[in-house]
Amino acid sequence: MKGCCQTKAFAGAPCGTPVLIVILPLTLLCTLFLFSSPNHFQFSFFSNCQPNEVSDASLDKSEPDFRLLIGILTIPNSYKQRHLLRMIYDLQRPFPRAQVDVRFVFCNLTTDEQREFIALEILAHNDIIILNCKENMNEGKTYKYFSSLPQMFEGDDKPYDYVMKTDDDTYLHFHNFLESLRGKPKEDMYWGSGMPMLDQDFPPFMVGTGYILSWDLIEWIATSDIPRNDPAGPEDIYTGMWLDKAGKGLNRYNMGPRVYNFNGTEAKDFLPETIAVHSLKNDFMWATTLKHFNATATIKPSILYHI
Repeated sequence: MKGCCQTKAFAGAPCGTPVLIVILPLTLLCTLFLFSSPNHFQFSFFSNCQPNEVSDASLDKSEPDFRLLIGILTIPNSYKQRHLLRMIYDLQRPFPRAQVDVRFVFCNLTTDEQREFIALEILAHNDIIILNCKENMNEGKTYKYFSSLPQMFEGDDKPYDYVMKTDDDTYLHFHNFLESLRGKPKEDMYWGSGMPMLDQDFPPFMVGTGYILSWDLIEWIATSDIPRNDPAGPEDIYTGMWLDKAGKGLNRYNMGPRVYNFNGTEAKDFLPETIAVHSLKNDFMWATTLKHFNATATIKPSILYHI
């Protein structure tokens, strides 16, 4: 019986040699390409490993209108609240023409359980800032937050245009919220909700529900003796007091009634132009607010669940 290789070029060669001659160079070429360009072959599930490292501005190649750091002041043991807020705010993305970074801010950890669980959060979400302080509300925690930021971002040339301080019992309606910031000055700017009983055009301070300072004011707080010598007290009042003493924060924007405390369960209790709802102290208040603003309206029917 004759061998399977009958051509003159391969006479006497083992059967399959022509195939090997073609396959081996192709295999070598593919191997070299894979190792020289590994990023082209990353699996899609890796893209969610660090969700907060990919800002909405990076998805849009155009320059963002502004860059905003939101610091949500909370406490280490509020795991459930952080989980809830991550879902609420991630489901409102993307934020067009804005770089928005959300971080949870608290003081030093004190138990082994906190260290282990919060390390998991950092690995999963990378959205935690731990300040070098003892946990408190009005004993200098907000001052520590503001004054620590320039050192944290040392080497970056103005990493943010604005910095926000807010609480973990506050719901932010991001569309209305971000639109209220567009076109605002990026220097000497103080944004928030002024006390209703005080000067509406130039309130002496913005309530602690949520207020914003431009980056130059953050740098000033980090270096000035005015806040350094008087850091402890009602944090919202004191922030306004520091600025007033120094004649700073002259570009003040009072969002007034659009930032308010939870008032009730009826539609009339919520404003269509709402920026923030504060004092959401329990699950019922959160669920009522989320339902009113259609937070879950896009859920699709499925055989896997019934709601």
